[in-house]
Amino acid sequence: MSLVKPEDWRTQGIDGLEENAWEALREVSRSVCVTAGAGAGKTEFLAQKAAYLLQTGLCAEPQRILAISFKRDAASNLERRLEARCPEQARRFTSITFDGFTKGFIDRFRLAIPAPFTPPRGYRIGFPNFRDIGEFLTNRGFHGLNAGQLLDQVARTPLPLDNGCGEAVRAYWKSQFNDYDEAILTFPMINRLVEWVIRENHYIRRALRGTFSHVFLDEFQDTTYPQFDLLDTAFQGSGAVFTAVGDRKQCIMGWAGAMDDSFSEFEARLEARTVELLSNWRSHAGLVEIQHAIAQKIDPTTKSPNAQSELTVDGEVSAVWMFPNPVVEASGLAAWFAREIERGLSPQDCVILVRNRADIAEEQLAKHFLKREVKIRNVARMVGEIAVQDVLEEALTQIVVPLLRLGASNNDPGSWSAAFDALLRLHGVSEDDEQAQERLQSRLQTFVRSLRAQMQAAPPTEEAVAAMYEMVLTFLSREVLRNASPSYRREQDLDRVSDGVKELLRESVVDSTEWSQVLDQFEGVGQLPLMTIHKSKGLEFHTVVFHGLDDQTWWSLTANRPEELRAFFVAFTRAKQRAFFTLCHSRGKSVSWIEELLMAAGVGKTQGPNAEDHSSAS
Repeated sequence: MSLVKPEDWRTQGIDGLEENAWEALREVSRSVCVTAGAGAGKTEFLAQKAAYLLQTGLCAEPQRILAISFKRDAASNLERRLEARCPEQARRFTSITFDGFTKGFIDRFRLAIPAPFTPPRGYRIGFPNFRDIGEFLTNRGFHGLNAGQLLDQVARTPLPLDNGCGEAVRAYWKSQFNDYDEAILTFPMINRLVEWVIRENHYIRRALRGTFSHVFLDEFQDTTYPQFDLLDTAFQGSGAVFTAVGDRKQCIMGWAGAMDDSFSEFEARLEARTVELLSNWRSHAGLVEIQHAIAQKIDPTTKSPNAQSELTVDGEVSAVWMFPNPVVEASGLAAWFAREIERGLSPQDCVILVRNRADIAEEQLAKHFLKREVKIRNVARMVGEIAVQDVLEEALTQIVVPLLRLGASNNDPGSWSAAFDALLRLHGVSEDDEQAQERLQSRLQTFVRSLRAQMQAAPPTEEAVAAMYEMVLTFLSREVLRNASPSYRREQDLDRVSDGVKELLRESVVDSTEWSQVLDQFEGVGQLPLMTIHKSKGLEFHTVVFHGLDDQTWWSLTANRPEELRAFFVAFTRAKQRAFFTLCHSRGKSVSWIEELLMAAGVGKTQGPNAEDHSSAS
């Protein structure tokens, strides 16, 4: 594709952008901070700006755009959008999570880190809990310091540890390297190692700066001080242009060290221009009005967004549903969802949100929903060492599933396209190399014929699924997978993901008589997702039901904890058409100040649907 003059460029795949978004998109000479509320189209804006930079040559060949997100599904979503908008230039767009970026970096350059901080090849990723850290502090005699304070100090203390470093921090680093069979590194520790090697090694720093001319930062409100320090070290003075997008009202990661006001820091350090997006493309006017009432409680200066979506449902769009006990609540919700699904609503277009402990909600709800032939899928559940939601977004899954679908069907052009495109990326084949593409296409055709014959000869069982999966892995080659993906560079990291994919495939055999059913079960087709608020960030659903708006389930939702109000705002703003909350009297009392806020915004309290609603609707 020939380059387009910037003044002639038009949006790709959509009708257009709001005026403020155009301003932020065309700002290429300085960094820009885009503040945008829920539903403002932040991901689409980044995809359009990437297309603009690549198709006009403002990001000149061979330089690339680095896009950093905080969630794997957000990074994958942005990557897919860019591939759909400008497939010919998508290879020069790297969309990755912050943890994926730093981990890939450390795996590639670990030997450049001086001893005694050189990570061994077989290090493990650690996720310490406060109890373990408390035991460490007690056993080492560090009194007057709690677990949260130590973890914060470890995250904020630059390497190498100088004489001014606290002894507890020094002891913790030494313990993580020496006190276990394998060294254990947390992501904040990896962040510090990467910042150090970039700061001290000018060859690596120069290579990084020569690769990326533009950096996108999604959900910027969740950025931590060490993460911003790393980016500052990597690109300060390089001429790289940053674009940060986010929403102060959705900052719910303070417990994980998010900056107090990341946008002010961004503006100050980078002398950035700030642009505010004022449209809401997700929700209709009725929901936007309620959202704005909550947003003003968080920030009284918040401007009212312009609702761009239309109301398409009848009846109430938001309410607090009251139930006398958990059994009536579960059976009533099951009946209501079954009725809506009969009317044509896809289960995958809905979600049940919880504050935390999705496993408890699953236990309370699942059997009642199964009686109504509605299957709940707890995407926060672990399969092996990885959550279901993360399995579905893994690069390995994105190529394994299309290949298995080709084996399960005689005609699936969508899966063929997805599999072939994934193979091109996996093998680094250029769109200009027609001979390499033909060779790869021939290999794929030969493999699919063999896989299809095997799958047609064997009904889906746990043993057959394992055999087909190993056949696909052999075709892909573990070595090729590891070389192509930074997150799989270490054998144990590929094993962790591969084991999760295999386990979820094995589980999907239950109640499946056809291979296509196994893959539908694997991907959650026809299943109602259940997840935590934190896992829902960046996602959207036709209908949202928040389970447990009471002072026992959400005990932390108090007027003096603004982060919890922001979490409530995130939960509410996932909805495109309807948002409901359940209140169970036997589980706890209502959160009075939230109830008053909702009532003032026009959200009523009503008796929740009961089990008879289903039969009467039928």
